[in-house]
Amino acid sequence: MCGIIGYVGSQDATRVILDGLKRVEYRGYDSAGIAIEAGGKLAVAKRSGKLTSLVTELAAHPLPASGHGIGHTRWATHGGPTDNNAHPHVSADGRVALVHNGIIENFAELRAELEARGITFISQTDTEAAAQLLALELAACDDLTQAMRLVCARLKGAFTLVALDAHDSERVVAARRDSPLVVGLGEGENFVASDVASFISYTREALELGQDQVVTITRSSVTVTDFAGNPVPTRRFHVDWSPAAAEKAGFDWFMRKEIFEQPRAVADTLLGRTTDDGRLVLDEVRIDAAELRLANKIVVVACGTAYYAGLVAKYAIEHWTRVPVEVELASEFRYRDPIVDSRTLCITISQSGETMDTLQAIRYARAQGARVIAICNTVGATIPRESDAVLYTRAGPEIGVASTKGFLTQVSATYLLGLYLAQVRGTMFADEISRWLGELGAIPDKIQQVLDQAERVYALADSLKTTQDFIFLGRHVGSAVALEGALKLKEIAYLHAEGFAAGELKHGPIAIIDETTPVFVVVPPTGAGQLHEKMVSNIQEVRARGASVVVLAERGDTSVLPYAEHVLELPITPVLLQPLTATVPLQLFACELATLLGNDVDQPRNLAKSVTVE
Repeated sequence: MCGIIGYVGSQDATRVILDGLKRVEYRGYDSAGIAIEAGGKLAVAKRSGKLTSLVTELAAHPLPASGHGIGHTRWATHGGPTDNNAHPHVSADGRVALVHNGIIENFAELRAELEARGITFISQTDTEAAAQLLALELAACDDLTQAMRLVCARLKGAFTLVALDAHDSERVVAARRDSPLVVGLGEGENFVASDVASFISYTREALELGQDQVVTITRSSVTVTDFAGNPVPTRRFHVDWSPAAAEKAGFDWFMRKEIFEQPRAVADTLLGRTTDDGRLVLDEVRIDAAELRLANKIVVVACGTAYYAGLVAKYAIEHWTRVPVEVELASEFRYRDPIVDSRTLCITISQSGETMDTLQAIRYARAQGARVIAICNTVGATIPRESDAVLYTRAGPEIGVASTKGFLTQVSATYLLGLYLAQVRGTMFADEISRWLGELGAIPDKIQQVLDQAERVYALADSLKTTQDFIFLGRHVGSAVALEGALKLKEIAYLHAEGFAAGELKHGPIAIIDETTPVFVVVPPTGAGQLHEKMVSNIQEVRARGASVVVLAERGDTSVLPYAEHVLELPITPVLLQPLTATVPLQLFACELATLLGNDVDQPRNLAKSVTVE
């Protein structure tokens, strides 16, 4: 979950690394640090707190000029967010600096061994054990790349390691196992980083790294081997978004900017998916159609917001394909001995493509013979590479920790996949699929219509800024919208919020409702028949307990007006597609309320964007 960058080139390493860390601070902001090599010595600066603390320190005490260094932003696991626990960690002999993302599971054993050899530790982290061990191996072989291979052979767990040798002004060496790492290919300079965002200002050419690989970069070369030292094939790719996409563009928060980018993000996700004769084509899905027709069960595995996208997908895919769909929390999936076999199709959803719980879930599914399709936003990430097929969401960079356009594009991608499966399996006629694609094509404009009402949502947030408890209700796909709306408030406003399927309210949760509780209700379209009628009854139930009701209902639905204190209008949309519009006001509300409360919307406490530890 930490952000990592390594650089070798002719530019000032401190400036390049700080620029890179600013772009990946969403991966962790408990502390930050940088190490450079200059004149055969290491110079290190690191501070607890957000990156600004490190910037202030470097302004007061600049590091020497260098074209060679590493940097890190931390999400704390082993040891609290202190200066001593901040990365980089320097070996006792002062020769090695190391940064790390992941968890080294056998660190206690290694630490005891190293302490027995007389080495004194100054931090509580698992990372320092790797730094000290690397220094001992380096002293023995005098080759940082070989020393890295030897250390990796002894480590258990998930890790990305990036190291610097004070006696070598030419190289940065990195390694990965179950943790993200990518190479940036520049002119007379090269990079390693946990995310392409770190080097996007300098190059858009990148190199994927596979599992259990070591990479050595110099100004003019990149060498990749496995942990045994054998050369391995690599694949280059081009980053198709510009540095400007990772800037705020005048918005106060990345999250708010990303909310307003959703019409374009959804349009890009849908773009170019049909042939001239109207057939749906998913170029990245290269599983034989015969295999897709044989599938008798679909399992969606995901975490957090992506899990809620999976809940929406269940309704659509079952409706269109008539194949049963299970939606599983990836963190629980492989621990309950799930029934998965060669006729199971596993759909995994992950914005970063590096979510460790999800990665382990798909590895389990593939080991049982299932085929895996990944829905992901990050080209070259681990999950797409280890899946049988991938459907990229094309959302562009999402910097805000609380996902917004990530969610809407994931939902859009699951709709495309559901329609594609229906086409392959013959469960829908071509004209039916075409009609649904037409409805999807109209969604970006409808999202924009919701965004055009943002000021009304902001006024609502201002009127509820002293409220401590919120309830969100929905039916059918709206129940997933309710869960997502509650999650957004928890993530960035730090308020108690709960989402429920509306029919479950009377089976217990209604006990917590009183006159101090605003209830947000996602009302199905009037065309949904009984679903709509049942929801109006649910509104009556909460009003009878004194609750204030905020209704999200389609334009022209006058039946809910007598029962709502506030109404947020939604464009007329088929019920299956309503999450693509109904989620947007809840995103706006959470963003504005968190802003009014003085919270850091983009970097909420205790969270990181990409969860790369299990």
